[in-house]
Amino acid sequence: MRAAAYDPDERTGATVMDDEFRKLHAAAMPSALDALDDRVLAALAVRKREAAATRRLMAVAALVSLGGGMVGGSIFVPTAVEAKPLMPLIPASPLAPSTILDARR
Repeated sequence: MRAAAYDPDERTGATVMDDEFRKLHAAAMPSALDALDDRVLAALAVRKREAAATRRLMAVAALVSLGGGMVGGSIFVPTAVEAKPLMPLIPASPLAPSTILDARR
C-alpha cells in the first residue's frame, strides 16, 4: 500500500477550521449575546435573594413549631400515673438495682 501523494489543493482539518474561525470573526455579534451577561447576573441575584428568604422562612417555621410544641405540651398536661410492675407475680430480687435504690424501704 502506497502513501497518498501530497496534494497542495487538498484542504486539511486545520485549514477548514481556520476558514470557519475567519467567518465567525467577520460575522456581526448577535444583540442577544451582548445582554447575556446582564441576564445571567440578574438571575444569580434573584436566586441569592430567594435563598436568603428561604433561610429566614425556615427559621420562622422552626420557631413556630418549637413554640407550638411548648405551648401544646404545657397546656394539655395529663395527670401523672404510677407505672405498674411488669411482672406482679414474681417477687423482686433483693439485689436488683431497682430494689437497692428503692426509696420506699
